[in-house]
Amino acid sequence: MTKHIIKAEGSFPISKAVLHNCKYTLELSGQIGVAHITDKLADGIENQTRIALENIKSILKEIKWELSNVVKIRVYLSDMKNYEKMNEIYAEYFTKNYPARVAMAVKELPRQALVEIECTAAGDRAVGE
Repeated sequence: MTKHIIKAEGSFPISKAVLHNCKYTLELSGQIGVAHITDKLADGIENQTRIALENIKSILKEIKWELSNVVKIRVYLSDMKNYEKMNEIYAEYFTKNYPARVAMAVKELPRQALVEIECTAAGDRAVGE
């Protein structure tokens, strides 16, 4: 997989753009902070962000991909006051060659979640190849 990262200035864990020439693209549905084992929404923005990102990692693992395959992230927040705390947790998962990203406030999320995260991933191998 070849990716060209156009880095953003500053300390935010995002890139201005990501150019890739990958064979496959995967669109992941939005993930909220619900642990699949308990089917319960976690408390707090930090826990919900962590679980949403762990859910994304788990989906990628099913096809033998990793977070490094993610090229674009879309973060939906029920309140922009949670942006900084979400960003702190996000920065634990993406530490270099950041995906392009957008974060926005929305009126409401499923199950009264505080955050929902969806993404696009790309790679050269599909399952079974």
